Amino acid sequence: MSADTAHAPHALRVAVVGGGPGGLYAAALLARQGHRVDLWERNAPDDTFGFGVVLSDETLGGIERADTEVHAALAAEFVRWDDVDVVHRGRLLTSGGHGFAALGRRRLLEILHARCARLGVRLRFRAAVPDAFTLAADHDLVVAADGVHSATRQAGAAHFRPTVTPGRCRYIWLAADFAFDAFRFETAETEHGVMQLHAYPYSADSSTVIVEMREEVWAAAGFDLCDADESAARCAKVFGEALRGRPLRGNHSAWTRFHTVVNEHWSHGRVALLGDAAHTAHFSIGSGTKLAVEDALALADAVAAHPDVPAALTAYETARRPAVASTQRAAAASMRWFEELQGYVGQSARQFAFNLLTRSRRVTHDNLRLRDERFTRAVERDFGCPDEHTPPMFTPLTLRGLTLRNRVVVSPMDMYSAQDGVPGDFHLVHLGGRALGGPGLVMTEMVCVSAEGRITPGCTGLYTEEQAAAWRRITGFVHTASPGTALGVQLGHAGRKGSTRLMWEGMDDPLPTGNWPLLAASALPYRPGVSAVPRAATIEDLAAVRSDFAAAAVRAADCGFDLLELHCAHGYLLSGFLSPLTNRRTDAYGGSLENRLRFPLEVFDAVRAVWPEERPMTVRLSAADWAPGGTTPEEAVRIAAAFAARGADAVDVSTGQVVSDEAPEYGRSYQTPYADRIRNALGIPVIAVGAISSWDDVNSLLLAGRADLCALARPHLYDPHWTLHAAAEQSYEGPAAPWPAPYRAGSRPPPTGRG
Repeated sequence: MSADTAHAPHALRVAVVGGGPGGLYAAALLARQGHRVDLWERNAPDDTFGFGVVLSDETLGGIERADTEVHAALAAEFVRWDDVDVVHRGRLLTSGGHGFAALGRRRLLEILHARCARLGVRLRFRAAVPDAFTLAADHDLVVAADGVHSATRQAGAAHFRPTVTPGRCRYIWLAADFAFDAFRFETAETEHGVMQLHAYPYSADSSTVIVEMREEVWAAAGFDLCDADESAARCAKVFGEALRGRPLRGNHSAWTRFHTVVNEHWSHGRVALLGDAAHTAHFSIGSGTKLAVEDALALADAVAAHPDVPAALTAYETARRPAVASTQRAAAASMRWFEELQGYVGQSARQFAFNLLTRSRRVTHDNLRLRDERFTRAVERDFGCPDEHTPPMFTPLTLRGLTLRNRVVVSPMDMYSAQDGVPGDFHLVHLGGRALGGPGLVMTEMVCVSAEGRITPGCTGLYTEEQAAAWRRITGFVHTASPGTALGVQLGHAGRKGSTRLMWEGMDDPLPTGNWPLLAASALPYRPGVSAVPRAATIEDLAAVRSDFAAAAVRAADCGFDLLELHCAHGYLLSGFLSPLTNRRTDAYGGSLENRLRFPLEVFDAVRAVWPEERPMTVRLSAADWAPGGTTPEEAVRIAAAFAARGADAVDVSTGQVVSDEAPEYGRSYQTPYADRIRNALGIPVIAVGAISSWDDVNSLLLAGRADLCALARPHLYDPHWTLHAAAEQSYEGPAAPWPAPYRAGSRPPPTGRG
C-alpha cells in the first residue's frame, strides 16, 4: 500500500468497469482512501480513441485538492493558450483572454495508470469485462465507467431509464502533426454544404482536429463511401489553408453522430454510472473528460463522507446532477448552433464570431468584454452602438413608423383582474408602472375580441365601448407620464382554452358555473376528461370571428395603441388552426400547412386592413408544440414567412402550451433558438421570449443576431423598473432609458449598511 494511502475505517471492495480517464481517476481516488480496487478494461493500456483532452481551471483545482501528485504530473504536461481564432469566409478574427489547458489523451492515461499502480489498484487490461451487476454480488461498490455505449447502462436500463438522442451532424476525430496557435474554428462553404473545423493544440507538435457537418452534407460530399484514410485526406484538402498544406491522420477514426445520453437515475443497488455512461456533453464545449473527472471527484468525496454505499451514491448523484444538467444544457445549445450553421454564415464576420463564442450562453457579452474588450467593442460598433457607453439593449429599433428607444419589451402577461372585460385601476397601475420602468415597449395581456373568446371571467376585452374607454385612460397615462414608451395591444381569442377559472383558483380548470360555449378548429378538448369539448367552427363562425378581430382592431387604433400583436400561439383559437395536433379538419382550413394557415392569415389580413398603415403589427407564434406530431421547426419558419409576406413587421416567437401533455425542455433562454432560426432563415425582425432574465443575456442575444427585441415577463413582475435598473448597473445614462423626473433622485443604488 502506498505511503499516501489513507486507512479507511471500513475498506470497501471496489470494482471499476472501464479504463478511460474517469474510471482510472475514480479508481485512484478510492484506492487513496484505502479501499481495495480492481479495474477492468477490454483494450490494451496504450489503446485510446481521440487525441487531445481539454480541462478547465475549475477541474484542475478539484484535482489539486484531491491529489497533488496527479495535479503536478498534469501541470507539467499541459499546453496552455488564451486565444480563439474564428475564420469566416477567409477572414481571421481573434478573441483573447479565454484560457485553455490541454494534453494528449494517451499521456493523460499514462499518468493515471502510473498513479493507480502506485496506489495498489489492480489493473486488468485486454480482459473480458464482467457484467457490472455480476460484480456487485461480491463487491461493495461497482463503478461503471464504460463509456457512451455502456453495456452496464443497457443491462440496467429498466432502473437507469436512459434516453439516448442522436445529433444531426456527422463528425470525425483526426490529428495534425503541428500545434495550432489558438483554438481554431473555421467554416468551409462547399458545393455540398457547410463544413466546420474545430482544432486545438494538445502538445508542442500536435493538434486535435475535428471535422463536422450535417448528415445530408456528409452524404452529398461522398464521405459515406470513404474509409478513414480517404476521409482524412479529403478533410485536409477542404481545410488546406488552416493546415498549411499538411496532412491529417486518424486513430481508430470513423464518422459518427454525437449521442446525448441522459439517465433518470445514475445508480442502482451497488452499481453507479460515471462519465459518458451516465451523461454526455457535446465535444464543441470540450466537457466529456472534464465531466468524467469531476464525477470521480464527487464520487470519492461521497464515499468518504458516507460509509453506507447507498447513501454515498445518493449523495454523489445529488451533488453532481445540477452541474451536469447545466453543462448538458450549454452543450445542447452549442451542438444545435453547429447543426444550424448554414443559417449563420451569412452574418458579418464579427457578428458571426461573437455568435459562435456565445453559442452555449456560458460566455456572454459582459463576460467577453472582460476577456477581450477590444474585440467586443468592435462587435458593438458593427451592431450600431454609438459609443462605448451605450450597451446594445439601449440602441433604437424602428418598425414602420414606430421607433422604439430600446430593445426591451414587457411581455404580455394575463392578470385575470378585469370586470366584464373592462380593465380597471389595477391595469392602470400595472401597465403604467411598467411603462415608467423604462422599457421600449409595454404589451398588454391578451385582450379578447369577444365575451366568448375570454380565457377566464377576469380577462380584458375590446368588444364594447366601455372597455375601449377604459383602455384610452391607460394609453393616455402611459403616453403622458412616460413619453417615449410605446404601448402595444395583443388581440386574441381563447378558443378551446376558454371558460376557465382564474389562474390562482385552478389554471385551465373549467368554471364551476356560468360556463360559455367554446369554439375551436376541431372538437377536441384541451384536457381530455376535464375540459369542455369545443364546437368545431363552421364557416359562419369563422366569418364572425374575423369580424370580431377587425372590430377590436378599430377600437385599439382609436384607443391610441402604438403596436398591435395578433396572438397565434399557446393553443388559443388561431394557434389551434396552425398545429396539426389540434386541427383535424378535412375542409379548406385543415390538412396541409397551407390549409392550416388559411384562417389565421385571413384574420391577419382583416386586422391589417383596418389597423393604421404607419403602425406596426406583429404576430406571436408557438414555434414548437413540445409533443410528438406537433409543429416542427421547419414548419415554424414557413408559418413565420407566411405572416411576413402578408405584412407582419416582426414575429414574437414563443413555444408550447398547445396541448396539455407537452414536455418542454425548460432552461435559460430556452425558446430563443426558435426565434434565432426564424430570424436568420428569413431575415425578419423577431422578438425573443422565454426565461430571459438578465440584461447580460439581452445584450448577448442582440449582438449575436439571435433577436431584435427581447421580451421579459416575470423579471418585470419582480422589478417593475427592471430596465432602468439595468441601465444603472451598466452605468448608462443616455436617452434610451430616462428616469421619470419624480424618480430621478433614486436613479442610483442607495447606500447599504456597513458590514
